[in-house]
Amino acid sequence: MRLLHTADLHLGRQFNGISLEPDHAAVLDQIAAAVAEHAVDALVIAGDVFDRAAPPASAVRQFNAFLARVRAETGAAVVMIAGNHDSGDRIEAMSVMTDTARALIRGTVAAEEPPLILEDAHGPVAISALPFAWEYAAREAFGDESLASPEDVMRAQIAAARAALPEGARWVIAAHGTVAGASVSEAERPLARIGGVETVGAELFDGAQYVALGHLHRPQSAGRPEVRYAGAPLAFGFDEAGEEKSMSLVEIDGVGEVRIAPIPFRPIRGVRVIEGRHADLLKLPLSTDFLRVVLTDEAPVIDAMRRLRAVFPNACDLAYAREMQAPEVKALGGAPRGLDDPLAVIGDFLTQLRGEGPDAAELAAILATLDGLRGREEEA
Repeated sequence: MRLLHTADLHLGRQFNGISLEPDHAAVLDQIAAAVAEHAVDALVIAGDVFDRAAPPASAVRQFNAFLARVRAETGAAVVMIAGNHDSGDRIEAMSVMTDTARALIRGTVAAEEPPLILEDAHGPVAISALPFAWEYAAREAFGDESLASPEDVMRAQIAAARAALPEGARWVIAAHGTVAGASVSEAERPLARIGGVETVGAELFDGAQYVALGHLHRPQSAGRPEVRYAGAPLAFGFDEAGEEKSMSLVEIDGVGEVRIAPIPFRPIRGVRVIEGRHADLLKLPLSTDFLRVVLTDEAPVIDAMRRLRAVFPNACDLAYAREMQAPEVKALGGAPRGLDDPLAVIGDFLTQLRGEGPDAAELAAILATLDGLRGREEEA
């Protein structure tokens, strides 16, 4: 059995106010092409299809066209769940007219979790689709007021899914959450209420041959290799700059052994951090990547961002290296200065600001200003 696992598309998202629609179009093309090229039996999308509960109409149309393409051009089944960014009801509505032999789409939590059953030469593979659910929704669905954490919810969902498994079937779970030991990034929303614990233990998934996870944006495994995050197809923050994004091609043999191979995405615009002097950066080749620019100039550069955007139209963030130094490096040396030595205070300030004290012209101007102030004090 061959699966293609992806997640966290976040359709409709922007990067610093810049639309990602063309970037998502390229990503969806690559997913559809991989489904066809590798003749996968099922495409698994593990939540956060959209970036918000009410996505823009263009994002909905984009995703509908993608699903239509997968259906028309491949024989793959589609398994999809809602994530914490999605409207569960919106995702659930997609299942109403779905061919249940080729798709399992789950948006809202339920007390019963019947799997999608696919057959290969070795017998059945059962795929359970467990949508993200807040505790209050799970308590209502399961009639259990003791469900008080993401782990409680996941445990209840897995128990319901396990109860519906056909005997002897190899088992795949699609779920959305934070598994203990995994690495998070800046772009992910917390899944627990303030003061709560949002992680779930990987041992909850014992018995499943493969667990297709969503929510965390870095490709990684948690607990064991087969409990895996495919990661997001695009970088959504500068903490993910330079990371290679991928989807996971998963093969399950007749005895349940799993082989996982990443298929890298090829983004049309990258996310990078560049550093250097302003004048030197302006000489670099034109790039449409999303950039954080760190200037090493000692003094502030006038109109720096506008000039940079002539070369880097998607430059999003500007900082100076001297402002990013550790506090102990920037701290003023020596004993604190008293106000009885204003020249020394000004010199220390300039040294902290730009790495050097006043030059001759600045020193003359400072002395003239101080002399003028002293003259006013004497007249008073």
